[in-house]
Amino acid sequence: MSIANWNPAKLTLVVDLDDTLIQTDSLFETFWSACTAKWYTPFVAAFVLHKGPLALKQRLGAIASLDAARLPYNAEVLDLVRDWRARGGRVALVTASLQATADAIAAHLDLFDEAHGSGGGINLKGANKAQFLQERFGAGGYSYIGDAPADLPVWEHSAGVVTVNPSAAFRARVDALGKDTTHLEALPSQVRDYLRVLRPHQWLKNALILLPMLAAHQLTPATLWQSLLAVIAFSLVASSTYVLNDLLDLAADRAHPRKCRRPFASGAVKVSHGTWMAPVLGLAGGAVALLSGPGLFAMLAGYFALTTAYSFWLKRMVVIDICMLAVLYTMRILAGSVATGLPASVWLLAFSTFFFFSLASVKRQAELVDGIASGTVRAHGRGYHVDDLAIVSNMAVSSGFVSVLVLALYANSEPVRQLYSTPEVLWGICLVLLFWNSRIAILTHRGQMHDDPLVFAARDRVSYGCVAAVGLLALAGTLL
Repeated sequence: MSIANWNPAKLTLVVDLDDTLIQTDSLFETFWSACTAKWYTPFVAAFVLHKGPLALKQRLGAIASLDAARLPYNAEVLDLVRDWRARGGRVALVTASLQATADAIAAHLDLFDEAHGSGGGINLKGANKAQFLQERFGAGGYSYIGDAPADLPVWEHSAGVVTVNPSAAFRARVDALGKDTTHLEALPSQVRDYLRVLRPHQWLKNALILLPMLAAHQLTPATLWQSLLAVIAFSLVASSTYVLNDLLDLAADRAHPRKCRRPFASGAVKVSHGTWMAPVLGLAGGAVALLSGPGLFAMLAGYFALTTAYSFWLKRMVVIDICMLAVLYTMRILAGSVATGLPASVWLLAFSTFFFFSLASVKRQAELVDGIASGTVRAHGRGYHVDDLAIVSNMAVSSGFVSVLVLALYANSEPVRQLYSTPEVLWGICLVLLFWNSRIAILTHRGQMHDDPLVFAARDRVSYGCVAAVGLLALAGTLL
């Protein structure tokens, strides 16, 4: 027997919410939404947790609510519900989430005849849900769609069973109930989805750690080893902060035309998994930094603190967010200096500050251009309005040109004459950077820029050519 043969006149189809109707967990979603609203939410959650899951849900629900219109819904479950309604059957949403959440989702979908959630001192999960359904529909008066071991007591008294994305072991436990069972095989999270969460392409930014060693022409085994440790440590911690940022940006990402396809926003990777990934990656990065020494660990801790502050507050503050991004890039150069013991020159730090201020401005410029194209007045999750586009564009171009000016002055300085046999060749690098900065500005103005200009550069053949040209010119200045 299958779902198609169930009798809609005698059965109510009951649907669970978390990881069933939606491809995420509403408790974790509410937690991160609350963290976005109030930075101290983790401390509040830890204080309330001992009172039980219902108290935690209610406390988080008092801080933030979910946007039912932007949650990642399971298309297969929705099709099943629509088919059941088309056959004249009744459908109920019954979830351990708060009643307010159940009501909001039911109102948005307009597919349920009734919706029930936790409240009144009862957490509607497991045995509590099983008892509620028996009292509401009678034993054998309903079929239930669920996904977790907590649903086993519910299925013991149901007429039919539908599981969503069951593992082999869980499927065997459900089949052992001897019920009329259907298993919906959702696509599991792929390894590539988890890699996308880590953003390994962003690790390219950590090549900045090598600059103090390269600028000083000190490519020794010791400096290479210390630089490598710093790169690994920063890559791990950077991935930790990317996970944290994506979790805090769930609502904004789902409202964005491209970012809505990110793993957490789309439901490809569970938000609950990201909740443990962030601290584990951060601790691993700290452990690697300690292998190098306390100096690198302190620098990494400072980087993590500033990045966390950026994720919680600073990214929503006009101009400050751009300044902070420039600082975070420059900190990588300082980390390379601390790890190797080679001082970073004032020239290098000045160039880095202006150059990455330019790229951060390009990032905001691209978001505003997208906003104008989509008719949005304000950039999602940011403090900018589309009317700010001209100013932000000028900031990007002017700071980019100033960075080239700093490089030109550096090319004529005494330290360069000591390091390069033909320093005049370095003026060619200035021309390459002028071309690259100008091209980036034009492409961004035309709406052809990625959300992150460094990601764009990593996929752009012209940028590869510019990098090669810079490398060859630097080598020529050393050898000629």
